[in-house]
Amino acid sequence: MFCDLKEKTALVTGASRGIGSFIAKKLASHGAFVYINYNSSDARAQKIVDEIVESGGQAELCKFDVSDYEAVLNSFSDIIQAKGNIHILVNNAGITKDALLMRMKEADWDNVININLKGVFNCSKAVVSSMLKQRFGRIINISSVVGSMGNAGQTNYAATKAGLEGFTKSMAREVASRGITVNAVAPGYIETEMTDVIPEKIKEELIKQIPLNRIGKPEEIANAVAFLASDEASYITGHVFHVNGGLLCD
Repeated sequence: MFCDLKEKTALVTGASRGIGSFIAKKLASHGAFVYINYNSSDARAQKIVDEIVESGGQAELCKFDVSDYEAVLNSFSDIIQAKGNIHILVNNAGITKDALLMRMKEADWDNVININLKGVFNCSKAVVSSMLKQRFGRIINISSVVGSMGNAGQTNYAATKAGLEGFTKSMAREVASRGITVNAVAPGYIETEMTDVIPEKIKEELIKQIPLNRIGKPEEIANAVAFLASDEASYITGHVFHVNGGLLCD
C-alpha cells in the first residue's frame, strides 16, 4: 500500500500516547505535516514530535482540551492561519472511566461523554468549513469494538463509541459532495497502556475469543488510518472499519 500524504497537514487528537502516537508517526512517515494534540504531559508529547523529526518527518505540538469548544476553535484557527488548511483530522482522543452502571458516578459519565463524543463534535465542526472551501478533507474517527458489541462496566464508553459511529455515517452524507470523506476505525483489543494493566489470566481468556488468537498492535490501527487518509481511499466514506482480529465480524 502506497499512501502519499506529502503537502498534507494532519491533526491527530490525543496523539501523545497509545494508538494516537502511532497514528501520528505513521501519517508523518508518509509525508504529512502532523500536529500532535495533547492535554496533559508536555514531555510525553514532545517525545513524539522528536521521534517524528528524527525519522525525517515534520510535526509540531498543539495543546488543547478537545472538550473545550472555544479552545478547539482558537487552536484550529491558528493552525489554518499558519498552514493554510487542514487536510486530515483524526479524532482519536478518548478516556475511560469504567464502572458498572449502578455504581457509576455522574461525573464519570459526563467526563467520558465530553471527551469521547463532544470532543469529536468540537474538532469536526472547527475544521469542516475550511475543508468545504478547499473541496477536500479526510476525517477519521477512532471508535471501538465495544461500540458495536458492548462491554459490561463500560456503558459510558460504549455509548460514546456507538454515538461516534452514527456521527460518522451522518456527517459523511452531509459533506461527500465537496470531496470530504468521513470514516471510523474501530479497534478491538490492542497492545496499549490500557491493555497492559489487564491481568494475564483475563488477557488469556480474551485472546481465546479472537479468531486470530492474539491482541492487535497499534501499528495495525495506524495502517488503517493512513489508508483512509490517502487518495487510495477516495471512494470510501461513511464506513466503520473493524480492526479486531475477527472478534466481531460486521
